[in-house]
Amino acid sequence: MKSISRPTAAVIGLTLAAAALAGCSEEAGGAGGGAEAGGCAPEDVVLVGQVRNESNPYEASWLDGGDAFAEQVSLTQKRLTYDGDSTKQQEQITQLLAGDTECLVMNILPNGDSDTLPIVEGAQEAGAYLVTQWNKPADVNVTDYSQWLSHITYNGVESGQQIGDALAEAIGGKGGIIALQGILDTGAAKDRFAGLEASLEANPDVELLDDQTANFSRDEALAVTKTLLTKHGDKIKGIWAANDDMALGALAALEQAGRDDVAVVGIDAVPDALTAIEDGAMTATVSSDGPWQGGIGLAIGYCVATGELSVDDIADEDRAWFAEQFLITGDNVGDFTAPEVDESDFECDNVFSRSQGAIS
Repeated sequence: MKSISRPTAAVIGLTLAAAALAGCSEEAGGAGGGAEAGGCAPEDVVLVGQVRNESNPYEASWLDGGDAFAEQVSLTQKRLTYDGDSTKQQEQITQLLAGDTECLVMNILPNGDSDTLPIVEGAQEAGAYLVTQWNKPADVNVTDYSQWLSHITYNGVESGQQIGDALAEAIGGKGGIIALQGILDTGAAKDRFAGLEASLEANPDVELLDDQTANFSRDEALAVTKTLLTKHGDKIKGIWAANDDMALGALAALEQAGRDDVAVVGIDAVPDALTAIEDGAMTATVSSDGPWQGGIGLAIGYCVATGELSVDDIADEDRAWFAEQFLITGDNVGDFTAPEVDESDFECDNVFSRSQGAIS
């Protein structure tokens, strides 16, 4: 199991090198609206970031990262949220694509795997520049499209197993745990739970007492955890959550129940989770660096739209790729609460610097 511990940016600072990206416009060539030869002036680029909701701290940090990137190239990001409603997401995308799409750059979190293809086909037809993250059907290939520039995700099996192993260690290698799953029609939820199953196989004295979906929601996790605490009582020694929002909901349920003897792990490295790890209330999380995601998707699109990159410049392994992620525990949490920003990540010749390899 590969575990990466070096500190990285968990937020995008306001000191990104604008000059490196502004230079993208100098080599623009060809007609606008085509991914192979973007010809947009920087001031004509329209940046859009879309996530489920801003009540999720991770997704809010994604949009904040998009804002920070936009500011560095003297633009403004249009922030869209669809409240986890696939129909609403598709309506928002349709409205965007019905307008002027010649220099439109979209950095999108599809609600589920099945929501990705309509977005991709709409962008392809309209000539908009699209980067998607997290959710994509396995049999849909980015390389079959010219306007779908890149798909970024994370090795969910790895992160699910990392926090599973951290949980097993925290409870002394034996005892009962419960699992809070995410939205089941997402690759992230499926892969993370597969990682937990791998961890359970490696830690045979840890017993999965129950698993329920809480849809990546803090409120739902609070309710589900209260029910499972009533059902399983003192048998529960640990709680595995597929994201930090659910982990924080579980912590709230434990506090209400007067339980301080249960280890909790999650994924996303949201600020409240990092604080909980610092305080010893939470055991571990994994950072996918939401602010970096919010910036990098726009950066890739911006560089193609302004002509610094073309789709032919992007290697096949960078069309659909795993990005770097980081296991955070009490031993290294300080590295992530006071991170350093690597400005070179957003230069047009370096936007794939965090790639950990192609999605197989």
